[in-house]
Amino acid sequence: MAGDERGVVFPAGPDGRRSTATVGRAVVAAALHPVDPTGARAAEQETNWRAGYLSHMRRTVEAGLASREAALAIADAGLDSLHARMRVATADGEAELGTLRSAPPARALRTEQVTGTAEPEREFTLPYRGSRLSGDDLFRRLDAWIAAGVVEPSCAEAVRTVAAHPEWLALPGRTVTVLGAGAEMGPLTALLRWGATVAGVDLPRPALWQRVLETGRRGAGTLLVPAAEDLGDLATRAGADLVSEVPEVADWLVDLPGAPVLGNYVYADGATNVRVSMAVDALTLRLQAQRPDVALAFLATPTDVFVVPGEAVAASVAAYANRSRTGKLLGRPLRTLSAGRLLRRAYVPGADPGISDSLVPQQGPNYALAKRLQRWRASVARDGGSTVSMNVAPPTRTRSVVKNRALAAAYAGADRFGVEVFEPATSNVLMAALLVHDLQTGGGPVHAHPWQDEAHAAAHGGLWRGPYAPRSALGLAAVLGLGAARG
Repeated sequence: MAGDERGVVFPAGPDGRRSTATVGRAVVAAALHPVDPTGARAAEQETNWRAGYLSHMRRTVEAGLASREAALAIADAGLDSLHARMRVATADGEAELGTLRSAPPARALRTEQVTGTAEPEREFTLPYRGSRLSGDDLFRRLDAWIAAGVVEPSCAEAVRTVAAHPEWLALPGRTVTVLGAGAEMGPLTALLRWGATVAGVDLPRPALWQRVLETGRRGAGTLLVPAAEDLGDLATRAGADLVSEVPEVADWLVDLPGAPVLGNYVYADGATNVRVSMAVDALTLRLQAQRPDVALAFLATPTDVFVVPGEAVAASVAAYANRSRTGKLLGRPLRTLSAGRLLRRAYVPGADPGISDSLVPQQGPNYALAKRLQRWRASVARDGGSTVSMNVAPPTRTRSVVKNRALAAAYAGADRFGVEVFEPATSNVLMAALLVHDLQTGGGPVHAHPWQDEAHAAAHGGLWRGPYAPRSALGLAAVLGLGAARG
């Protein structure tokens, strides 16, 4: 990593290098230590974190299954470890991450407002394969997804509830901050079409802001934008860098009108993903201290480890038993030749709940850690009484996925294994509807265990209910999808 980085950074070791593997290994070990000392030692002793992180990440979920208290202890310990290790680099040196909770801003951000010119949509519609589904067409699609095991029934029920309450769509009285305003999976476009008030935050990149500002003008809501005081075109002075400007963004957000919602939709490649996710977490703590009423929103990646209900396990077991004759004929020799790695059944029959492990090695340990810390924050905040919206999003053909050739090929062939990969236009509207549902229902139903909060309303694309353990089919899906991905 470069030595001139500013803002949230990984700690430097004795040799001056900022090792992401050292931090990832230590954080997972610290998370496991309160409830699984053996697992913590195994993580500490992992010599190849890049290749070996998968089993240790899975163990943080398995160890938390013992009780609600165990899951929260893991989340607390993991977050504490990250906050203790990550640093803030400035021109004057480095400091603890905790200094961001009270550090003064280096500049003031002013609020610019863009008012949409369209009429708010009065009915919920879902874009899907070239059409916009509403009414009975929408309900038939939801039923088809349930039948195919693409979404959990609670997901479809939440969407139906939103469709029955179109007055919810504009989220009256709230201001939803979208961190990562230009993100493909973010709700900014949908919320503005519905007439909501949205505060957009993203990097100060004029081309990005030209697109976001045009979205605001074409919408029906109100877009609030942080901008420099300098005169000039708004696109050239809009935005802020979360990695290095947590105090600036926090001070801007705290005075915005309406009940606050802080939505985390940031993404970056590699180690920067952890840095920006930690910056958002530091921002969250600072904002919570000043606005205890702030609601939090996240998207959980489907390519992670989740505890799933017995109903999903039973559906997967049935799918495995009823797989095609060709699948049965090819499955045994492929499992034998691969030493059991290919086309394994997803669960032990009768497991209730089960563990769905959809971690993808190609996405790497930094991606897994960045997404896991968001899940930890969601669990801790919900336990503390905050309204939280965190829903599992479907596999989606976003730019960040298709630029990875292996993942693009696997997604292109995923339908052969019962997984539906969504287009971004469908995913972001679907997830925006679930966000609206959660905010209008106080965060959704109350569950006894954090895993049940995460499993509720999941739109996993079929990863939880398919016949095979996802990683055991990933390679074959990539082979089958290679031609389609190239095309």
